[in-house]
Amino acid sequence: MPFIPPRLIAQSLISAVNLNLTLSYGDRIPQDIPTIVISNHRSFLDAPILIKTIPYSLRIACHHYMGEIPVVKEIVDSLGCFPLAEANQRQKQFFAQASNLLAYRQWVGLFPEGTKPMIEPTAPNEMGEFQRGFAHLAWRVPVNNLAVLPVAIASISETNYSSIPISWLKQFDRHEPFFEHQGLHPMLVYHRVKVLIGRPYLINTAQKQEYKGKQAKILATDLTNYCQNQITDLLQEGTYKG
Repeated sequence: MPFIPPRLIAQSLISAVNLNLTLSYGDRIPQDIPTIVISNHRSFLDAPILIKTIPYSLRIACHHYMGEIPVVKEIVDSLGCFPLAEANQRQKQFFAQASNLLAYRQWVGLFPEGTKPMIEPTAPNEMGEFQRGFAHLAWRVPVNNLAVLPVAIASISETNYSSIPISWLKQFDRHEPFFEHQGLHPMLVYHRVKVLIGRPYLINTAQKQEYKGKQAKILATDLTNYCQNQITDLLQEGTYKG
């Protein structure tokens, strides 16, 4: 079977739903430096949107269950995404895999809100709390110079459909508490989206020496807050209709 570039597959998925996509502040995208891309997450289209938008090889971490479901697994693989391990192995395996990708100058994409906004949808200009794992990765990864790039996916027009029972997904990830919910899984389809690039947060070798003891938690919290604030502001800008 011939290899199809992930960006072409991402474009095909975007075209299939007739999504109108525009980019703002593309000049902020770093060049010639390993980068972790951080974005808000409301739709299954978020990964294809980022892969289409970022002009480098972007490998996005996705939920564990997406690597277990037939058909979905094939789509995830074709996009170059890598599913997270089960909860008891997740942190160690994720750090090793992401570090290896960044060491080979591939970019890594993450959705720090986790599963929650996919089960409990937020408004287009709202965002859930970020988990700090990506920030610890950024400070610990054995790469001399690194950028962390906040990106906002701002939906201007969308339709929220219902799909499969949420509890059905429990068989593919028994540790995910959100799969205990009743009802149908939302499937948010964007019609018009703005992608707004934030200002990158740069970490060099000298700064990495500060990541130790109590200072490590402070640095991770500062980076988490920086990305969350950048994306929050960009979402407000992107969804403003005045």
